[in-house]
Formats: sequence, C-alpha cells, structure tokens
Amino acid sequence: MRILIGDDHVLFREGLRRLLEQLKEGSVFVEASNFDEMLEICGGGGEAFDLILTDLRMPGWPGFSGIQALREKQPQGKVVVISASEAHHDVRDALEHGAAGYIPKSSSVKIMLSALDLIFSGGVYVPPTVLREGTAADVGGEARGAMPPADPALEQLLTQRQREVLERLREGKSNKQIAHELGLSEGTVKIHMTAIFKSLGVRNRTQAAMAFPQSS
Repeated sequence: MRILIGDDHVLFREGLRRLLEQLKEGSVFVEASNFDEMLEICGGGGEAFDLILTDLRMPGWPGFSGIQALREKQPQGKVVVISASEAHHDVRDALEHGAAGYIPKSSSVKIMLSALDLIFSGGVYVPPTVLREGTAADVGGEARGAMPPADPALEQLLTQRQREVLERLREGKSNKQIAHELGLSEGTVKIHMTAIFKSLGVRNRTQAAMAFPQSS
C-alpha cells in the first residue's frame, strides 16, 4: 500500500507514519509539507497512492477545492482529511468535496485505526465528537426499541447513527423531522446525509432509499 501524508508539522507526520505502520505492514510512505508539494507528488506519474491524508489549511492550501484537485490526480486513492478543526462546516465541506473521511487530530489511536478500517471497507468516517448531540433524545430512542437488523453489508458501510438517519429517510421524513426525532441539528443531519450518499454511491434521497432494501 502506498500512502501520502500531507502536513506542515514534521513531528505529526512522523507520528502518523508510525501509527499507520501498525495498520498496513509493508506500506510505502511519502510525505509532503505543503499543498503544492502534495499536488506535484500526486501528478508526478509514479505509482498511484491508495491513501492520501491531508491537513486543512497547510501552506498553499487552496480551500476545499484542494480535495477535488487531489482526487483528480489520484482518482483511485482515498483522500482523508486529518485536521485539528472539529467544526461542522469543515466536516460537511470536506465530505461534499469528495473526502472519504474526516478524522480530528484529537482522536485516539484506536479511533483513528477504526476510522481507516471503515474507510478501506468503503464507508465514510464522520467523527462522533462532531455528531454527538441530543443525549436525551437518544435515551428516548432506546426506550422505543432497538433498530431492526440491518443488511450485513450496510452495517459495514454505515455507522449506527447513519443507519438510523437512513431508516427515517426511507420513511419519507424531511431533514427537519429526522433532526427532531434523533435530537440532532439539521446541519448534523446534512453531514450524515452526505456521508450516506457517498458510502452508498448514490446522488440523491430517492436512490439512497432504494439502496440495500430491507427484507420484509
């Protein structure tokens, strides 16, 4: 596996490389300290990268269009944002511009490795710290009963919260209704929707509702 790490802090790049060596033995690592260097490496005509990890707002960072630029040069690679920011709008913008996941730098080693496992399985990782809302509503939801068993493939692609959002989407509920039932903000529901669409390879709510139909 070939992995490109883009970050302007040398110590962070070294630490991340050592961490990733636990996930994929024998991986080849390439490092970049700014965005222009990342683009040059990605378009250099060498072997393709399987995973591209990029910080936000590193020197030369052009905005979220930078994610699209990386994907255009490395269409087979998964671009994952690793950032100190946990702002909702940064997560949403990164996913909408093609990121396969968004991992906060505050994540533990266990969470980061689990996130990358999900991404390699074809899912989209969204940090729980960004999506952790509505504790009271969650308790109420548990009192109403657990979710019905999901398709094993769907369980691999989506988190439990994403499956809860998808279930209500299938019931024809709006983002506002879903937000109210799950105790989330509409912005958080939109983040989940973006992740769901990307994980399922669909473009709209109708296609998402038809994907992985539940058995009767």
